Amino acid sequence: MPRHPDFVPQGVIPAVLLPFHADFSIDEASFRAHLRDVAAVQRLSAITVNAHSTEVASCTQDEQRRVMEIAGEEVGDKLPIIHGIWADGSLEAARIARRAEAGGASALLVFPPAPFTLGQSAEMALAHFRIIADATNLPLIAFQYPLATGQGYPAATLERLLDEVPTIRAIKDWTPQVAQHESQIRALQGRKRPVNVLSTNSAWLLSSLVLGCNGLLSGSGSVIADLQARLYRAVKADDLAEARRLNDRILPTARVFYADPFVDMHNRMKEALVLLGKLPRAVVRPPLVKITAAEIGRIREALIEAELLDVRAALGRDAA
Repeated sequence: MPRHPDFVPQGVIPAVLLPFHADFSIDEASFRAHLRDVAAVQRLSAITVNAHSTEVASCTQDEQRRVMEIAGEEVGDKLPIIHGIWADGSLEAARIARRAEAGGASALLVFPPAPFTLGQSAEMALAHFRIIADATNLPLIAFQYPLATGQGYPAATLERLLDEVPTIRAIKDWTPQVAQHESQIRALQGRKRPVNVLSTNSAWLLSSLVLGCNGLLSGSGSVIADLQARLYRAVKADDLAEARRLNDRILPTARVFYADPFVDMHNRMKEALVLLGKLPRAVVRPPLVKITAAEIGRIREALIEAELLDVRAALGRDAA
């Protein structure tokens, strides 16, 4: 049963990382420490597991179950846990949903099925969400991909989903077009039954939040949750000067985390946590591979510019 039954997806929601040993097995001790570190940040709304940031595509179902168990043990009493549903088939997605609810999840983040890259219809999207909704009473968050990927939901499809699947309570909006992003914020949050828009446009987070998002759900929260929470509060308080000041600190990290190739974003975040002394190693599972020393150097410089890493501490780690 969910530990936070009244949870509504909104506010600042970091998506945590998943540390591995050198042999690619899950480093449970480091994962527990990472969870506690992120959850210690004030004014978070929830955390997310079994998503892009935890390399869910490379994790077995048993590993996903274990990730949820550990998260529940470490932070489940303090914060709601959002569990990602990564599945190409709707029946498997429903099985994951049932297991996540039984494990104590408070909401589900539904990734679009990969076959949608070959084409989708509104009926396909509705069938996928209805099967998941029939399997669980948990609030659903629809992950809205860019339309160019083929996995994003056109406006008409999104409206039907929200009309016909009432347990969809939010979308995680990865829409890269500002006009479409703003249109979705206005349309969804202005509905008779409002549906929150959670920004995941972390490369331009201030701009996205100013448009009126009711939250953010981002893997970079694994590193900068405090800055994100403070930025969100500043925007909500219409304190533009403070928001700009915080954004100036966030921007160097966004530049390095979301550089090309985009797929390495969480790889880079792991390296950042190593530089900050919060992870012992930055191992990713293939097909991802370790980034270059030059890129790690750019991450170090960004952390210093963001006032997250002291220059002397950085030099000391290099010497060690």
